[in-house]
Amino acid sequence: MISVELSARFKKIVRKAGREAEVSATLKLVVEGFGKPHAHAGLAIRKLGRHLYECRTSLAWRLVFVAHTGVLTFDFAGDHDSVQNYLRGKR
Repeated sequence: MISVELSARFKKIVRKAGREAEVSATLKLVVEGFGKPHAHAGLAIRKLGRHLYECRTSLAWRLVFVAHTGVLTFDFAGDHDSVQNYLRGKR
């Protein structure tokens, strides 16, 4: 069973954007499909680095998370440009 953790930053971004329902639905799909390569394609899960992944809720909105054994920690959400800026700070 995979558990999900949401960082305070992630919660704040999602709440401020008013995308709670969209993100919640995507989180359920990610939990069900993570680790199943055929499901990854439909969810648009993409590996960004060691333990770092992103998935899309829509064409314009992405969720960034860290995957460790049994736990997915969602840390950031935003459009393409804001995700790129976030990733530059992580490396």
